Amino acid sequence: MSRIFGAVRQNGYVVRDIHAAMKHWIETMGVGPWYYMDRVKTDWFRHRGQESAVEMSIALANSGDLQIELIQQRNDTPSLYREFLDAGHEGLQHMSYWSHDYQALYDKALGLGYRIGHEGQIGGDKGRFAYFDTQAHPGTVIEISDISGTKGPFFEKVRQAALSWDGTRPIREVVAKS
Repeated sequence: MSRIFGAVRQNGYVVRDIHAAMKHWIETMGVGPWYYMDRVKTDWFRHRGQESAVEMSIALANSGDLQIELIQQRNDTPSLYREFLDAGHEGLQHMSYWSHDYQALYDKALGLGYRIGHEGQIGGDKGRFAYFDTQAHPGTVIEISDISGTKGPFFEKVRQAALSWDGTRPIREVVAKS
């Protein structure tokens, strides 16, 4: 438990091949089912304060109460994901803390001197996320994520699916609603 952010709810892995990563987690780790989004649409995204048109694929699964996120950036636009890969890393990039009071946690972090590396929004104003520039040691970027909107119930669906997963349908594609 972090005295600042609460409980770690997610470990995020930045990978070069999301399909190979899912296969490893399914076959070697026994983790699934994976909810796979081929192209995640952000409402907006900024890297170090500048607009960035990041394109990414994401897969989510749970191991117990811990969510595992796999991220493959699909373009070369600036992001902390691209910085991580360009530094020669692949694997655990961030730990995420979730909040129903995102703005209060965001303001608290900024008040303590944390700096934004990148941030964005998915699915409306209750879908914000921010990654703080804490990557002095690989795997220690801090993300905070607003789960007071549609993201919260979706994350719970992923967790519930893992509880009774019998190995069937290991990858479940999520199609964005237009």
